Amino acid sequence: MAELAPEATETAPVDPANWTCPAPLRDQPVVVMGHGGGGALSAELIHDVFAPAYGNPVLAGMGDSAVLHLGGARLAFSTDSYVVRPLFFPGGSLGDLAVNGTVNDLAMSGARPAYLSAAFVLEEGVELAVVDRIARAMGAAAEAAGVTVATGDTKVVEAGHGDGVYVTTAGVGLVPEGVDIRPQRARPGDAVIVSGPIGLHGVAVMSVREGLEFGVEIASDTAPLADLVAAMLAVTPDVHVLRDPTRGGLGASLNEIARASGTGVRLQERAIPVPEAVANACGFLGLDPLYVANEGRLVAFVPLTEAEAVLEAMRAHPQGAGAALIGECVAEHPGMVVVSTGLGGTRVVDLPLGEQLPRIC
Repeated sequence: MAELAPEATETAPVDPANWTCPAPLRDQPVVVMGHGGGGALSAELIHDVFAPAYGNPVLAGMGDSAVLHLGGARLAFSTDSYVVRPLFFPGGSLGDLAVNGTVNDLAMSGARPAYLSAAFVLEEGVELAVVDRIARAMGAAAEAAGVTVATGDTKVVEAGHGDGVYVTTAGVGLVPEGVDIRPQRARPGDAVIVSGPIGLHGVAVMSVREGLEFGVEIASDTAPLADLVAAMLAVTPDVHVLRDPTRGGLGASLNEIARASGTGVRLQERAIPVPEAVANACGFLGLDPLYVANEGRLVAFVPLTEAEAVLEAMRAHPQGAGAALIGECVAEHPGMVVVSTGLGGTRVVDLPLGEQLPRIC
């Protein structure tokens, strides 16, 4: 994996400090980009640094949002920061992501999102027209999602100490009675359903950032999913797991669920909806669509007996029109995700080390 620096020769002393490696080392003493990628390095950062510092039973759930018991109600609570580059891309912007991402984290607990906060970090020199455009996009996205931006904050950092605009949002929502959605509830026999084509957001952002053209414009799938989740829960409140596969993509999300529940996941490669343009772009760039980020998709684990009815309800909703049953939860290979390929083989879908495409949300 490692290769010697150019000055090293067969007779020269071998100095490991001169080795280079294309992947970040697992024992890095400093933060690397992979720590923010939603993969193995992110998991280590959370479990080795943050979980011991804040350790409590609520945090231990490790869901997209925490479910709190407050005044007789169950409240879903989530927070997220957005550092996407560029700020605007086909199908969306930093403003859309900042709303939809937090709304969707709440929805993955089955909650009906209600209120958001918005905190801006602005770099000195950024044009006010850019800030205004982002704020207006957030307002429009909040209205579309049926939530209110109720409070916020603004900070400014010196030029060269930021990257234009960063946004942090937090959100709250109410979880309906009888709904218990969390990764630990996945069980053998569950059907695994994805709400639509994957990989669109990551490829859309990358195409603008790198100035790449793939023959057709690929637009981000960023969208609020709370109404889609409500339609699913109207079929059955016994949805076991929901997750929006953002950083690390579908592959990372399924690995997290498999490990949290102690079960295995078996996917059918041909059933996974990958748009042709995304497949072509990933093939050209050497990426795996399973690890490319999404911002308007969810993956659901539901009892097999309810799968067809849930699929029908999802396909009747605009955000679930491309829903597909892509696999099942199994007792074999607990904690692992495997794919049955179109050629009859099987491959393991492991948790990625870092992130194929940094700064996509």
